[in-house]
Amino acid sequence: MNLRRLGSIVIKELRQLRRDRLTFAMMVGIPTMQLVLFGYAINLDVRHLDAVVLDQAHTARSRELVAQISATDVLRFKHLAQTPQEIDALLRAGKISAALVLAPDFETRFELRDRAPVQIIVDGSDQVIQSAARQLAAFPVYENLGWTAKVSPVEVVNFYNPQRRAPLNTVPGLVGVILTMTLVLFTSIALVRERERGNLEMLIATPVSPWELTIGKVLPFIGIGLVQVTIVLGLGAVLFGVPVRGSLAELYVAALVFIVASLSLGIFISTLARTQFQAMQMSFFIFLPQILLSGFMFPYAGMPVPAQYLAEILPLTHFLRLVRGIMLRGAGLTDLWPSLAALGAFIVVVLSIAVARVTKRLD
Repeated sequence: MNLRRLGSIVIKELRQLRRDRLTFAMMVGIPTMQLVLFGYAINLDVRHLDAVVLDQAHTARSRELVAQISATDVLRFKHLAQTPQEIDALLRAGKISAALVLAPDFETRFELRDRAPVQIIVDGSDQVIQSAARQLAAFPVYENLGWTAKVSPVEVVNFYNPQRRAPLNTVPGLVGVILTMTLVLFTSIALVRERERGNLEMLIATPVSPWELTIGKVLPFIGIGLVQVTIVLGLGAVLFGVPVRGSLAELYVAALVFIVASLSLGIFISTLARTQFQAMQMSFFIFLPQILLSGFMFPYAGMPVPAQYLAEILPLTHFLRLVRGIMLRGAGLTDLWPSLAALGAFIVVVLSIAVARVTKRLD
């Protein structure tokens, strides 16, 4: 082995890597992003869950209990409910994750210690919220108020998933994850492949407009995305018994909007990348924060506020709220319109930027 020739090859590769700035940026950016996300944004200690309190006792001890539970920072009481029906409506719309209910005979139960005086109702469509409720039930705040019985003072009620089945939490989220992973990647290499094959130069000589080119690239993948949704929903129902409690038509409308948002992102990436390999790299770079920050793997409520702001930009965050709300809680698009509107805004902004960049490339 000639060390001089070997050294020349190494130097050549380093120079080539230096010229390929995108690959070098990915080599530095991906581990940096992983370190920041896992070290700063990802927090398994859930805090500040949006909640409502229904105090039917209205006693000094019940108010003290609400104050002590609020001081734990696990629940953040944003509403004061007057009826159980109000709790059901807020849970279905996804405006709260939990509810603290104090029975009308709260004082009697506290004195007799034969039944739980406190009920915590949680949104069972999110497994992390279930764990937080069980953690809250074990806090010593009840002993501080005089509860000494062996019977637990708290009854945890899981709405929408009383059996605590894990597939009911994961399968709806997998719809969005699979669409994100496939559609963004497939679309991101679409225009790049045309450019590498020299087809873009041919398109310049035709009357095709940038919007026609972009929509023509997107439409076939919309059908592919809808087929993927059907496959996941069908297998989820047959293999795991995952229901669709809401409107199937509204679920497909939400999926259609999310598919267009993912394809818009893929088209935008294709206008930035020069090669198909670069498009794949950039797709993975964007896919990683969507998985970590959307609430699919880690609790959204446990993230710091800056990370939550970043998560609100990502399409998967809003689609998870839509798909879980429709499939598990039986909610409608009228209940979940903020998430649908966020996806629509994302489409308008990203697709407009992508078409503008396509115009520059064609010019």
